[in-house]
Amino acid sequence: MAKYGKRLRKSYEGIDRETDYSIVDAIKLIKNGASLTRFDETVEIAINLSVDPRHADQMVRGTVTLPHGTGKALRVAVFAKGDKAKEAEDAGADLVGGDTLAEKIQQGEINFDRCIATPDMMAVVGKLGKILGPKGLMPNPKLGTVTPDVANAVKAAKAGQIEFRVEKAGIVHAGVGKASFSDESLTENVTAFIDAIAKAKPKGVKGTYMKKASLSSTIGPGVRLDVNSIAG
Repeated sequence: MAKYGKRLRKSYEGIDRETDYSIVDAIKLIKNGASLTRFDETVEIAINLSVDPRHADQMVRGTVTLPHGTGKALRVAVFAKGDKAKEAEDAGADLVGGDTLAEKIQQGEINFDRCIATPDMMAVVGKLGKILGPKGLMPNPKLGTVTPDVANAVKAAKAGQIEFRVEKAGIVHAGVGKASFSDESLTENVTAFIDAIAKAKPKGVKGTYMKKASLSSTIGPGVRLDVNSIAG
């Protein structure tokens, strides 16, 4: 433990690394540790799934709207033109455009967290796949980010909708709020995320789906969750 700073050592107090905690108890432990920092840490969840995302039929991906948002101001870019561009702007989109926006992205200007596009703009957006894809920003109809209803897509993103996608190692993770949130708000956000992962279970997965899960804060220790209590 000597390699950790004084604050981190302090945050480990009261946490049994071999114990699986309920969501409520885990949140209390995380908030106690996060209260020692000078900034509002993000509360993060990580779940190990018994899937192999190299197989298309075992990919776990989707969106979930956290009841209390993420606590982060999300910047949204929209590829649209005409009336749809106006709708996106009115809904609160931070960046709206077509070829000019694409050129900026190709030049490395990616100052947004979510990218939405109308179907007729995918010829332009498709050329950005190698740039947006690796960053998880490529619009996708399955995620509702390729849609003619850009206004609602923008509003959903701004209201706390997050995307999730399992990584190569079978881990899916996300920020589910801030340490300053109430215990109840964090509990509801965590529960909403877990429920979304459960519903996204591939049909071909047999047996235990969620193998391990943990909560942590930005620079705090992980607290193991009782998987049996959060999913079947």
